[in-house]
Amino acid sequence: MSEVPTGRRKRSSSGARTGKVVVNRTMSLDGFIAGPGDDMGFFSGHIPPEVMTEVAGRTGAMLVGRRTAEVGSRMAAEEPASQDYPFEGPSFLLTHRPTDPPDPSVRVLSGDIAAAIATALAAAGGKDLELLGADVAAQAFRAGLVDEVLVYVVPVILGDGVRFSAPGSQKVELEPISSTQAGAITVLRYRVRKPGPRT
Repeated sequence: MSEVPTGRRKRSSSGARTGKVVVNRTMSLDGFIAGPGDDMGFFSGHIPPEVMTEVAGRTGAMLVGRRTAEVGSRMAAEEPASQDYPFEGPSFLLTHRPTDPPDPSVRVLSGDIAAAIATALAAAGGKDLELLGADVAAQAFRAGLVDEVLVYVVPVILGDGVRFSAPGSQKVELEPISSTQAGAITVLRYRVRKPGPRT
């Protein structure tokens, strides 16, 4: 796979380089990110290890929704190899309910999406913050906090399940960055077009 351009880096008010806020999605050809019953097994084995290693290397922290975290835990228990993602940075869980049992490797955040993203991005050490979960991504899009969208398109038609965007979601303008083929999947990267300053 050829290298995916990373786009422009942002800088904080202090001048330090900060990463981008990236929505990371694996999607079927007909636009589903999970099948019926939140089944995400459709992409198992499709994403080449070198692709996951490349993306994980650019990622400094992850912010995950409760539903996605629970599905991931279930998949890890049922099929450990499906969770072989080479990421070792801090993980944050956005939820209003405490985890049971608590996971010492995950920091729980609650409340405002902007505050949660600011906390997780600060922990990313200048690298990107990866957002996982339909609800977390939807909140971030509504708040105008997403910089890029990374999509792995898997060659399968699910027919039903959880859609990339829920009905009633707002329109988001995207600017293509790259489109590459990696094995059987297509890797798409887009930059979110932010509204310019009013004059």
